[in-house]
Amino acid sequence: MANKALFASAIAKLLPAADIRNREGAPAYAYAPQGRLAQLAATGTLADSFYGAAEDHLADAIEAARAVDPLFVAKTAVYARQAGAMKDMPALLTAYLTVAEPDLAVRVFGRVIDTGRMLRSFVQIMRSGQVGRTSLGTRPKRLVKDWLEAASIRDLMAAATGKDPSLADIVRMVHPKPADAARRALYGWLIGKPYDVAALPTEIAAFEGWKQDRSRDLPPVPFEWLTSEPLSSEQWAALAGRMGWQALRMNLNTLARNGAFEVKGTAEAVAVRLADGQALSKVRPMPYQLQMALAAAGPGVPLKVQAALEDALEQSLGRVPVVAGRVVVCPDVSGSMAMPVTGYRKGASSKVRCIDVAALVAAAMLRTNREARVMPFECDVVKLRLDPKARVAVNAAALGKIGGGGTNVSAPLARLNAKKADVDLVVIVSDNQSWVDATQGGATATMREWDRLVRRNPGARLVCVDIAPYGSTQASGRPDILNVGGFSDAVFDTIASFARGETRDWVSIVEAMEV
Repeated sequence: MANKALFASAIAKLLPAADIRNREGAPAYAYAPQGRLAQLAATGTLADSFYGAAEDHLADAIEAARAVDPLFVAKTAVYARQAGAMKDMPALLTAYLTVAEPDLAVRVFGRVIDTGRMLRSFVQIMRSGQVGRTSLGTRPKRLVKDWLEAASIRDLMAAATGKDPSLADIVRMVHPKPADAARRALYGWLIGKPYDVAALPTEIAAFEGWKQDRSRDLPPVPFEWLTSEPLSSEQWAALAGRMGWQALRMNLNTLARNGAFEVKGTAEAVAVRLADGQALSKVRPMPYQLQMALAAAGPGVPLKVQAALEDALEQSLGRVPVVAGRVVVCPDVSGSMAMPVTGYRKGASSKVRCIDVAALVAAAMLRTNREARVMPFECDVVKLRLDPKARVAVNAAALGKIGGGGTNVSAPLARLNAKKADVDLVVIVSDNQSWVDATQGGATATMREWDRLVRRNPGARLVCVDIAPYGSTQASGRPDILNVGGFSDAVFDTIASFARGETRDWVSIVEAMEV
């Protein structure tokens, strides 16, 4: 009988050797240039993280953009915005294109800069000098001007709710040409210039009238314009019925703090809105956003409203596909996963951590694939029994409570090998900064364990869902391995597609975007 240990070590030498050190100084695989940009765009929020500062992530993103063809940068910007629902990174890449390939910037601008907030982000980035210029320049100025001239009055009002820069600042920069008297009056009102009061849009006129007489009905303007004013609980209740779905989700504690839910019928009306299937189909909130709202809901938010959020979460995960075969989902619950999923922002850090997103992915996969095994890990696999029939929020909360310990990405694979388990698909959700299983040379421990598993389970596939912008992975370089970044519901479709053999690699998904 051949020496199994001898031949196992010989096979390990044929595996691709690690070519980079991760943020813990342990062996890892660097993403290829296109994969690196796609990963940063889908997970990077230009904020401080567990392993790096915001400035480092910004430099990494610009360096990654310079390393690839501008066309791929354009496709990545569109993917990150439309499929990943990201904000900062798509705006940054669009700004970068105004210098690297202005024609492409024109082609993607409208698909990426699709809200007033995105417009302000784009202008802020352009003026910062980070992409090579400190002013808008002729063509970007035209793009911004065209956006303003094409926007509806309601779009412009929505855009006028932020600052640094404010919409007024942008109007002063680009001098949009008003198409009619109403828009001319609106621009004058925005920037403090003389304007024809009689020509003001109806909404703005009502707002000015309300400021003079607070006994009038609340004007039909963005709710942010009103919240800095002293409002009664009845007026807050009225705002609850008119603010957008996403704004409602994010302002439940504010409504509670100002007595809105004490007004008869308000809690019931808010609950109905939050769980409305048609609204959810239109807004398509990311599951982690609903998880965030649940985590943030204070004691003043009525239980029926919190229950509606749970219903909305369940509905948002209704699109999670069933995956054929024997599925294992491995959420990373180590200490570094306690980082807020959108990074550390002074006074505005998300309460949802990376571990919560990993837990949500695992719980969602279990809910749709009732026979799936869930193997949370840190230094080793953590024993935890989940009920596949339980609500997603319940299982996600149970996983999210574990936390702590070092990162050992190969641990669940080693356990599956030790048990000689039959496996068709393994999904690992992690920040990929594995160090407990660091090897002295050659392939990472994750690659070695995966190779052992595949030799026992030909046809098995591994998906590594990367939810942090650190630029390295523990498994790479084979057609049976997919690295995908991000935390939108698009990740679930990618996993299912790869399991069916329809997706070769993540870069090809980005390259398929039309610009």
